[in-house]
This record gives sequence, structure tokens and C-alpha cells, in this order.
Amino acid sequence: MERIAQGIVRRRGLVLAAAILLLIPALLGAAATRINYDILTYLPPELDSMLGEAALENDFNLASTGMVTVEGMPLGEMLEMKAEMEQVEGVEQVFWLSDIIDPAIPREMLPEGIRQAMYGENATLMLVRFSEPSASKSTMDAVAKLKGLLKEHSFFGGMSVILQDTKALVDKEMPLYILCAVGASLLILFLAMESTLVPVLFMLGLLFPILYNFGTNYFLGQISYITQALSTVLQLGVTMDFSIFLLHRYEEEKQRSSDKEQAMARAIVNTFSSVTASSLTTISGFLALCTMRLTLGRDIGIVMAKGVALGVICTITVLPSLILTFDRAVEKHRHRAVIPQLRRTSQFVTRHPGPILAVFLAVMVPFTLAQSKTGVYYTLFDSLPQDLTGIVGTNKLKENFGMTTSHFILVDEAMGGEELEALCRDLENVEGITQAVSVSGLLPSGFDFGMLPEDIAQLAQSGGKKLILANSAYKSGTGELTAQLEEMDALIKAADPAGVITGEGAMTKDLIEIADIDFANVSAASIAAVFLIILLSFRSLSIPVLLVASIESAIFINMGIPYFTGTKLPFIASIVIGTVQLGATVDYAILMATRFREERQRGLGPREAAQVACRYCSQSILSSGLTFFAATIGVSAISRMELLKSICLLISRGALISMFVIIVILPCLLQLLDPLILHTTLHWMGRPQKAEKQPTIERKELA
Repeated sequence: MERIAQGIVRRRGLVLAAAILLLIPALLGAAATRINYDILTYLPPELDSMLGEAALENDFNLASTGMVTVEGMPLGEMLEMKAEMEQVEGVEQVFWLSDIIDPAIPREMLPEGIRQAMYGENATLMLVRFSEPSASKSTMDAVAKLKGLLKEHSFFGGMSVILQDTKALVDKEMPLYILCAVGASLLILFLAMESTLVPVLFMLGLLFPILYNFGTNYFLGQISYITQALSTVLQLGVTMDFSIFLLHRYEEEKQRSSDKEQAMARAIVNTFSSVTASSLTTISGFLALCTMRLTLGRDIGIVMAKGVALGVICTITVLPSLILTFDRAVEKHRHRAVIPQLRRTSQFVTRHPGPILAVFLAVMVPFTLAQSKTGVYYTLFDSLPQDLTGIVGTNKLKENFGMTTSHFILVDEAMGGEELEALCRDLENVEGITQAVSVSGLLPSGFDFGMLPEDIAQLAQSGGKKLILANSAYKSGTGELTAQLEEMDALIKAADPAGVITGEGAMTKDLIEIADIDFANVSAASIAAVFLIILLSFRSLSIPVLLVASIESAIFINMGIPYFTGTKLPFIASIVIGTVQLGATVDYAILMATRFREERQRGLGPREAAQVACRYCSQSILSSGLTFFAATIGVSAISRMELLKSICLLISRGALISMFVIIVILPCLLQLLDPLILHTTLHWMGRPQKAEKQPTIERKELA
């Protein structure tokens, strides 16, 4: 490592040139990476709902649909709008009454099935079928064009429309997320650092791994919009620690050597050694998300783990080159740091460890109970602004047709017409079902099915399956809909053991069941991985317990607060936050424990060592934690997407809580449990050696 460090220092110009050249493929890769806006596509493919969705897409061409509610529009104008919509690239068909019967026939004379399916109290319904899946670029572009063709009193709803709304909103807000995160982080760094130029160099240094991370996402094929929106903010907050550690080590080495290049080389070697454990814990925490059956976790986990690894590499290559290149300017623009070492706090904490821990444990009891009762919601559309085109259009479907959620039911094509109609009648008797109908059931009695155009016939039967559409008055993700789906599934399996239900409601039900299991799996995997890495790093049985318990207590407090404030969290936030907070802030605990061990090995007693560790680590922890807080709280404040707002609020609040626990509670634990640590840790006190004097610490300061 020493040779590598020397090479980086001596050839810093070459390092910077190579780093800049690598930005070209990174930018190309980032531009070519597909963004997925449909969370439901991350469900396991073997589920019935996903098998049904695949059949809808491949056989019926119905996996991607939108519904237009038209209120009080003259027939001629409506037919003109329908014709214009059918000309849009990416639209397979716009299905309405005129496709199967003369629309001039008075409504009262229409067959009952058609009247119920196509007309509401004061509205009619058009079904838009797209050529490609909802989250594809083709469908997104088509939805955007269709919005411009809608006439007055026309409302566009359905999953495809809402996904396009989501894309437009994320694309609009993403630059604001980055600007807010960078601006807020710079403000904290200006207060924390002793040079005005250092925060700018830090941001330049982080620009490289962030762009590299975006570029290498190309090899994953696609990433979710949640990953895209959060990765920059999280990577900035999580990897800022490494930059701070490098700079502090460089300043320390400069005091020991007049040669700046030699000082930086030593700083690189020591920083790499010190951040290895902390970066591995962070990476393993993110990789724990890969244990989720919902592959959205793998998406977030791989991207963030990759971002942390790239952050470490750039911290020991690009950042040293930048610091040495601009070293004179850094020295010229020095000022006093505003964020101090917490000297008085460290004295108070180490003088009263027992009472502090007693109060903390008493506080933890209600928060531990509360975090298990915090409400979670799975209705993904509730996390979006309610004035979006798709949300308004979907609400109109409920208002005019009782169509809050649509179920697509696939049964064997061998099922006869009478059996099919009997099943539809049984389904309509299920509580909350407003209508259950097959396309063949919409046709007048005696109508020859073979006379239908191919694209219309495809709606009724394709790929060896027949299709039934059932409309529900219940919302996706609710207990009522779950009970409804279970009752429907029993009726369908009785008629056809291979029959399946799909659609937003069925997939959301599967999402709920999987998410509950994923939450437990991710928590266990992240704790086990972090525990193992700390155990190997410290060669201790007790230190991993203390460090992980400290962060987990901070997570419990963070997750318990929504219960007391009456706030419900989106399901993905409750799964992700534990892993992110553990992986991102366990670094603070490792830093504190490492400094405590160093001071014990230098001959200080448990109380004095805890005080020194608390005092001298507090500045780095405050700088890093406040930067993490600043990077995420701004996004929470400006985002109109409740999902991203909730995740960022939890992360920002978690950073503050973790800071408090590590600065105040962990030193008390280390001080009081030092005898236990001594007997459960290999070479805790180190090998016998002469105690090094610490010139900045005087005994009178520790009294």
C-alpha cells in the first residue's frame, strides 16, 4: 500500500487526468441507463399475479393500459378525439363502444352488460391499450402525447398514466435534490473545516465517484427511480466521512513531517487502513438489501454498495491529488472552525455514566414498543401529489364507475360460456365488487364471436386463456381488498385450479406479504454482516454487541417517533431505513471505539480514555453527521413525493439520533463495561510497549 500511496502522490497530475477522462464513459453510461418507475415489476416472477401480468402483456396486450373518463362530450367530438389518440405512436388501440356496436343507439336500448361497462351516471369510458409495458419509454412518451390531446371534461387515469406522472415529477425535482444536498452539505463543511477551499475540494472529489456510480449502473440494465433519486444524496452523505478522515490525518502527518508529499502518502496508507472496516460495514449493510425477495432491494443495495466502494477508491486517489494540487490555496484561506470539540460534554458524560445510561434505558422502553406499532401503508399512489393527471383521472373512475381498483382474471379457454357467466355472477356477489364481466358477456345474445375484429377478440381470449375484468370499490393495499382477493381466489380456483388474478390490487397484496418477510430478513442480514465485520476487526465478542446495540437503539428511537406523531410510513421506507442508518452511522461507533482502545493502550484508565475518545471524536462525528443530515433534510423539505420525503426525513433524523447516541451513550458503555471488554477481546490492551505521550491532552483536563 505504501508504494501505491507514493505513486499517487508523485503522479497526481496523471491521476487527475485519468479521473477526468473516465468521466466520459461514465456520463455515456449514465445517459444510457434505463430508469424503472414501476415498483410492482420488482415482485418475484413466480407469483400468480406476476404470471398473470406476463400473460396480459404477451398474449392480451393489456399489461399496459390507461382509461379515459369522458363527461358530457358530444358524440362527434368524442369520436374525433378517439381517432386522434389512436394515431399516437405507442398506442395499440383505443377501445370504446363504437368498436363493437353502433354508438348512435340510445343508451337505454343497449344490452345491460355494455351499458354497465361503458357508461357511468354522467360519463363514458374509453380503454387505451399501449404497445409496450407501462414503464417503457414508448408508453411514457405516448402517455405524455395523449395528455395533450385530451379535450375539456376528459380525465386520464390508470397505472400507465400515474407512472408517467411519476417520471415527469422525478425528472423535474432531481436537479433540485442534488442542488439542495450539495448546498446544505457545503454550508456544514464551511463551518466544520478550517479552510474555505476544503469543502469545495471535497465536493469535487465526491463528484467523481458519484458520476462513476451512475455510469456503471449501465451494466445493471436498469435502476429504479427511487434508487436514482436517493443514490446521489446517500452517497454524498455516507462517503463524506472518508474525505474528512483523510484530511484530518493529512493535517496530523504534516505536523510530524515537513515534506507534504510524504505526509500525504502516510495519510493515504493510514486512512485506507482506518476506513477499511467502516466501509466494509457500510457496504455489507447495503448488500443486506439483496436478501429481499422484492428485487427493488437488490437494486438499491448494489448501487449504494458500489457507490461506497468507489467513494473509498476516489478518496485515496483523486482527493489526495486535489488537496496537494491546491495545497497553497488551502493554507491561504484558513479560518477558525465553528464546529468545536465537545470538551465539556465529554467531561459531563464520563462523570455521570450510570445515571445517563439509566435515563436512556428508561426512554428506550416506550420507543422499543412504539417502533413495532408504527403504521405502514402500501398504497403506492398515496405517496404522490393528489393533483397529478393520473391520480385525478383514477379518482374519476371511482366517482363515475365505482372502479377504484381493477382485477384481471385469467381462466382456461376451455371454460364454456355458461361456466364463465356463472363465475362472473359469483364474483359480483363478493363484497366490494361493482362489476365482473368478460368481453363475450358484453355482446348481445346470439352474437357470433367470430365476427369481432381480431384486436377486439384478443380482449376476450388469447394464449389459451379467457379474460374476466372485475372492478372493485376498494383501494389497493387495504385490508378490505386483501379479504376480497382471497374470497375471489377461492371462487376462481374452484372453477379453474390454474386460474389467476392479476392487476394492481393483486400485485400490491403480494407486495404486502413479501414486504413483511423482507423486513425481518433485511434486518437480520444487515445486523449479522455488520456484527461479523466488527468482530473480525476488533477480534472481540463484546465490542460488536455494544456498537450494533448502540446504532439499533438509535434506529428504534427513529422508527418509534412516527408512532407518537401519528405518522404512517411507506412500506419501503420502513425496510430501507434500518439498513441505511446502520450501515451509514456505524462508522461513528467504530471511530469512537477505536479511539477508546488507543487511549487504553496508551495507559489511560477507562474514564480518562472514554473522555478523550468522546472529546476528540466528537468533532469528526458532528462534521460527518451534520453533513449527512443536511444532505437529506433538504430533499425531505422540497420533495412533493411522500415516498422520497419520508425516506429522507427518516435518514436525516436518524443521523442526528445516531450522533447523540454515539457521543453520549457509547462512551458510558465503554467506560462501565471496560472489564467485560478486556476479558472478551483479544489483545485489547495491545502488546507491551512504551506509552506514547499525547501532547494535546493534559491530566488536569481529564480531572
